This record gives sequence, C-alpha cells and structure tokens, in this order.
Amino acid sequence: GLTQLDKYLDGLGLDTGWLVIFDRRPGLPPMGERISTEEVISPRGRTITLIRS
Repeated sequence: GLTQLDKYLDGLGLDTGWLVIFDRRPGLPPMGERISTEEVISPRGRTITLIRS
C-alpha cells in the first residue's frame, strides 16, 4: 500500500498522505476497539498517517 500511495502522491506533487486499512475478517473485536494511528515513512521518504481498524 505504501509504494502505491507513494506513486499517487508523486503524481499530485504532495509530500504527505493518509492510508486507511480496514480489516473485515470475521471474529475480530469491533473496529472502534482496535483502531490505531501511527505515522510511517514511505519508501520514497514521505510522511504517511496510517490508520488501521
């Protein structure tokens, strides 16, 4: 996901972006209980806010 997002952001001329990942596998706790946020650095050095739920 980060590599693909890097390409999109490059085309838009942006240095930062957001990536939201939803895990819809059965049997997991409700999304609100497992949501997390972190900042990661993409392969091309962009700051990406990563949201997981």
